[in-house]
Amino acid sequence: MTETNTRNDSKMAILGGLLALGMISGGWVLGAQVKATRLSDRYVAVKGLVERSVKSDLAIWTLDYKVAGDDLPTVSAEIDSDTKTVLQFLATQALQPPEIELDVIHVVDTQANEYGGNRAPHRYIAEQQITVRTSRVDTVAGAAQKSMQLLQKGIVLNSNPGQGLIYKFNGLNAIKPDMISEATRNARAAAERFALDSGSRVGTIRQANQGVFSILPADRGSSTDDAGEGAGADLSADNSLMKTVRIVTSVQYYLEK
Repeated sequence: MTETNTRNDSKMAILGGLLALGMISGGWVLGAQVKATRLSDRYVAVKGLVERSVKSDLAIWTLDYKVAGDDLPTVSAEIDSDTKTVLQFLATQALQPPEIELDVIHVVDTQANEYGGNRAPHRYIAEQQITVRTSRVDTVAGAAQKSMQLLQKGIVLNSNPGQGLIYKFNGLNAIKPDMISEATRNARAAAERFALDSGSRVGTIRQANQGVFSILPADRGSSTDDAGEGAGADLSADNSLMKTVRIVTSVQYYLEK
């Protein structure tokens, strides 16, 4: 064997060794990456539910009534008389003038834009609206229960959609932080129970969703489902003096061995 062949064999041996070492190192790195990827897939998704019972802090009571007739001065006098009666009733219920808003009387001449052969029973319709707005929700609730006294005096209150007596809760911002913290604690407690059963322990947060606050009627049943939240739920809660404030947070935690 010549000296040149010997050198070539040595170079090939060294090159082969380097390639083998590279393959071993690459395999170790790839294996570590696969292991890390599998560990990162181990997580649990849980929800934390918190509900609090609150009392409305604002009442809005709309009293809407009408008078119809064929003589405008007579209709005007009747609507004025009914307005005095309603204001007297509110005063007897301990509602104060600053809490009462009197709208402008709206008069419709049914013959002004008359088309076809169908004529309205009366030519003039006068409509008056009085709105009570107060934080004394119990006072308004008591007065509304006695509104039958107005009917006995010939005043029929309209019940159009969106009118009547509604209750609002404006103190949500004051209780939000505590409710979010409690919901997060409840979510982690649920994750820890799951981890205990699976022989794991809870790690860091993988993903979190604070959730949406909902204001529901007081008798609304508890559920960890997000269904029923939003505008529709808030609208139904307007009729309830007592309400339920609800938050559901969704959190994903890594699970560690």
